Amino acid sequence: MRNPILAARRMVVKVGSALVTGDGPGLALEAMADWARQIARLHEDGRQIALVSSGAIAAGMQRLGWRTRPGAMHQLQAAAAVGQMGLAQAYESIFTSHGVHTAQVLLTHDDLADRKRYLNARSTLITLLELGVVPVINENDTVVTDEIKFGDNDTLGALVANLIEAECLIILTDQSGLYSSDPRRDINARLVREARADDPELEAMAGGAGSGIAKGGMITKVRAAQRAARSGAHTLIASGKEPHVLLRLATGEALGTLLVSGLPPLAARKQWLADHLQLAGSLALDDGAVKALAAGKSLLPVGVVAVVGEFERGACVACRALDGREIARGLINYASSEARRIARKGSTEIESILGYIDEPELIHRDNLVLL
Repeated sequence: MRNPILAARRMVVKVGSALVTGDGPGLALEAMADWARQIARLHEDGRQIALVSSGAIAAGMQRLGWRTRPGAMHQLQAAAAVGQMGLAQAYESIFTSHGVHTAQVLLTHDDLADRKRYLNARSTLITLLELGVVPVINENDTVVTDEIKFGDNDTLGALVANLIEAECLIILTDQSGLYSSDPRRDINARLVREARADDPELEAMAGGAGSGIAKGGMITKVRAAQRAARSGAHTLIASGKEPHVLLRLATGEALGTLLVSGLPPLAARKQWLADHLQLAGSLALDDGAVKALAAGKSLLPVGVVAVVGEFERGACVACRALDGREIARGLINYASSEARRIARKGSTEIESILGYIDEPELIHRDNLVLL
């Protein structure tokens, strides 16, 4: 079943260090140019694509003349700072030749763990995608520490898929996909063409004892697929060295390993909102707002009668009818003090009241679940 990839309109493509550097010093510019060409073609077909790319530290090491990877955190961060300039410069130059703009986005785990920063990052990335820009995303290695480090860009790719509500995550690697066992040791090893991302046997295949391919590599991809599946995204693990790999995948060709999610993105996101966030406050809605939410619309400030509690932007709040019934909950775009000032006001008045506007909605329908 390759239809999930074939039908995807919003995608995350992740390329790892081994591919970006060609297993050598510096950047593999020819390979990067080929992926950019394919992404530009997909853009012409109306696809929105976020690119998660490793390679900053390797590029920095080449620029600094370092032959071996340092062990000290401050040296790695320095290499990342130098290399990130080269990585961004290379992607900008390559994509510009295809008439596509890029944007550099550096993230840490804290950016996605904090709901306020989560909403800020989400709004920025979705705006970039809607403007036809390709966000080039990497972990912010210059400021990251062990405590906040994603650990690998496979995990980052899965988190970005959740962030932008992507339908699929494509992980390009130097392997053909996930095998049932190490093909270098087992002549009967087979390529796993398709499985459910939550299949408990996958981790054993990827990280079982004696699997040289898996260690430090395939296991993180399987776990990323599991994480992506919880937000409704399917994951495709394929070789980045395969000719025209992205274009072929986008047409439904059976390459690599497809790990499917059991939930569509919106349903998974709303399940997360309903089950996993503590309420920080509540909003009392008039009858018109209650009907609007029931019809699948966003919550606008004009429909809010009262704001209860103290909270920041990104908090999860309850939406209640005038009789006190909780009818919905969601992530709010404004802090409680701001929400009180714009309650009962039209969206066009937000900027004049607050001096700025984050979003025209108090809670966007994609960040809201009916109960």
